[in-house]
Amino acid sequence: MNTQEVANRLVELCRQGENMQVLSELYDKNIVSKEMPGSPNEHVSGIDAVTKKSEDWFATVEEFHGSEISEPVVAENHFSCTMKMDCTFKGQGRMQIEEVCVYEVNNGKITQEQFFYSLPN
Repeated sequence: MNTQEVANRLVELCRQGENMQVLSELYDKNIVSKEMPGSPNEHVSGIDAVTKKSEDWFATVEEFHGSEISEPVVAENHFSCTMKMDCTFKGQGRMQIEEVCVYEVNNGKITQEQFFYSLPN
């Protein structure tokens, strides 16, 4: 798959609520994932560690109220999109999250992801 095809598939799966399928289908085994400085799991490498990071995050969610993902913007082997989520977190209450997601694609797989968002006070 080229970068546009990977980007389109990621958006399609996320819109279907199949976020974990994105990891198994589109991510390289040596994926690097970067969160905002100071956040939990700020830098994680390898498909097993990134999968665990995602599973741990989903385990903190008590209820999903809605989500949306933009169409991807592609430039050579990178693409970005925005994601918005409305979730109730266990012990933390309901929050709206909005982030910019940037992905790098090499040989038809996502090799790096980085998320930009405001950290809660």
